[in-house]
Parts: sequence; C-alpha cells; structure tokens
Amino acid sequence: MTTSVISSDVRIPDREELVGRAEGLRELLWQDAVECERERRLSDRVVAAMTEAGLLRLMTPRRLGGYGTDMRTLLDVATTLGRGCPSAAWIAGVLNAGNFMASLFPAAAGDEVWGDDPDARCALVLGLPSPAVEPVEGGVVVSGEWAYVSGCLHAQWVSVLIAVPTGSGRPDMRFALLNGNEVALKDTWHFAGMRGTGSNTVVADRIFVPRHRLVPFLPVLHGETDGVVDPALPYRNSLTGLFAIGLIGALIGAAEAALAFVRDKGPTRPVAGSSYRDQTQSPTFQLDLADATSKIDTAKLVAARIAGTVDELARAGVNADLTVRARNRLESAQVGRLCREAVDTLLTAHGSSAFNESNPLQRLWRDINVGSRHAGFGMGIPEQVYGRALVGGDPRDISFIV
Repeated sequence: MTTSVISSDVRIPDREELVGRAEGLRELLWQDAVECERERRLSDRVVAAMTEAGLLRLMTPRRLGGYGTDMRTLLDVATTLGRGCPSAAWIAGVLNAGNFMASLFPAAAGDEVWGDDPDARCALVLGLPSPAVEPVEGGVVVSGEWAYVSGCLHAQWVSVLIAVPTGSGRPDMRFALLNGNEVALKDTWHFAGMRGTGSNTVVADRIFVPRHRLVPFLPVLHGETDGVVDPALPYRNSLTGLFAIGLIGALIGAAEAALAFVRDKGPTRPVAGSSYRDQTQSPTFQLDLADATSKIDTAKLVAARIAGTVDELARAGVNADLTVRARNRLESAQVGRLCREAVDTLLTAHGSSAFNESNPLQRLWRDINVGSRHAGFGMGIPEQVYGRALVGGDPRDISFIV
C-alpha cells in the first residue's frame, strides 16, 4: 500500500462540533423516519442533510477533504443520529466504515474515489465471498452477489470480499473496490426492522477491477494498516471491531429515543385498572424506568470503552491483540443486548398502545430487535470467541469476525 502526505486545507471540526451537527439533524430524521421505513430507504433530504453536515466524511482521508476523526467521534455521532432515526445512524456508521476501508487501498484508488468529490461514499460488506473471479492482465474480472449491503442505495463505491484463484489451489482473499455505476442492486431487503437501511444485494456481472483497487484481506482484518493513506490515525484494530462502532451507536441512540419518549409521556398516561393519577406515580413504572435507564447507561459505558480502546491503541501505534479484539466483539454484542432488553422493558412500561402502528415506540423496538441481531452480534458466537481467547486459544478457529 502507498502512504501519501496529507495536503488538504479543509478545516477539521472537533468532536463537539460534529456531534452538534448531528444533534441539529435529529428533528429532521425523526420526521422522516416513517417515510424511510415505508420506502425502505433513507429520504433524499436526510442523505443530503447528513452529507452537507459532513457526517459521512468522518473517516475519509484528510488529504482528500475528509475529517479523519477518531472512533469516539464516530460513536457519538452515530448515537446522536440514532435518537432521530436508527436506520439513518446505521447507514452513517456503515458508510463511514466503508470510507475507512477504501482509504486502505493504494493512493491511486483514493484519488479515484474522492479526487473530484470529498463527499463520495463507500459501502462495505464483510460477508464471505461467493463470486467468480478471473485473473486478467492488470487486475481481475469479478461476477457474483453480496447480500445485506447496508448503504448500497447511497454509495458511489462498494468494498466486497473476493477469492482470487492461485496456482496453489488456495485462493488469495482480497477486498475489491467496485464502482457503484458498474454494479446492479437486487431488491432483497424486506425485513421487520431497520427497513430504512435498504440493505439490498449487490450484483456484479463481469466487472473489471484494476490491481490498485485490490488489497489483501488478512492484513486489513488484523489491523495491520501501516500503509493507510492518513498515517496520523492508523486505527490499530481489526476491521470488524471498527465496523461495529457505528452500528452500536445507532442502537444506543434508538434506545435513548425510546427512553425519552416513555418518560415524556408518563405524566399524562393513566395506569389502567389502578387508582394512580398517572404512570409516574406507579412504583412499577418507576422500577421499569430505573431498570431500562441503567441498562442504557451501561451500554453507553461499554461502547465508550470499545471506542476508547481503539483510539488508545491508534495513538500508541500498537496492534490490538486477539484477546482485546475478541473482547470488543463480545462487548459490542452486549451493547446490543442491553439496548434490546431496555426497550422491551420500556414498551411494557408504556403500555399496549406502544404497539400501535402510529406509535414510534414499535418502530424503535423493531429496529433494535433487528439491528442487535446483526451477524457480528448474535448466535452466541461472540461469547465463544472471547472464551476461546481467554483460555489461550485462537478465536479465529471459531469465527473470522474478530
């Protein structure tokens, strides 16, 4: 990989300013959340607003007009956006992670992506490859499909995994950066929650990918990113660890939105079948509120530790070891579970009207229940991965998502 010198004159806003910009969009996101869910994609004005606020260039290289922010900034921005619309926050997290991934390609690729547009967006999917790959002069020709590509509806580029045939019979795993104008999208995202993410299937039909848009899979996965375009922030962690930070931010923001809604409505809602003046007078409501708030607060603390660990290692120039990486994956899953449990409690506390289709609580509930079951979080694999690392084993024997 080629290291380039930062040369952009773009002013780099600090974390407080970027979070403030996200906060300024919260009402718009809340207003458009119903439309986003109905249309199964973010509204054009939501995408435009996040783009104009610079919230989709957090991880874009500074030399090409991006902000090159740290992971805590990404977490806080995604959390703030999630209070308005979890789908929008999820997309912001994925596209920023995708831009980081694209920054790891040789400088020629970065110039191709952002040379004319510092707001260009790159989607990213970590699913195992199933395409046909044909080595040719100067690169490869790729055909295949990749499902669950969040952000594909709003991205100009997509990073996908491919397996390049070799003479040894063992394929060479690579990330390939595909031009969005050359791929097709298959409408496959029909899910109960996070509908606004439009996480459809990307299809390639004999697309030529030049050599400068191919990078080895394992070094990127393991955080061996000495050749990143912006050497100031090498982000020493596995790519999967970075990828999760924006996702858990979206879940925390959604849980906080549900908590705020239930607390706000409590003083005006009766407790059915009781003599209490309103919900706030009921000890059961108070206990439920305390339990949900505590779980959300715990989720925020755990998420902050994940982001802080990545940033600390980046500043020290140290690669995360397998135990830290496994812990980060487990703790990301714990954040999702805590948010899901908190929102379950909040809907019970609010009452059965929480499930009325006109009530935003049911949308937040569905979004969190789907988002917290992302492949990186569920099926008990994160616990197995961390447990294997704690006894001195290699967690990658269980899952490559470490």
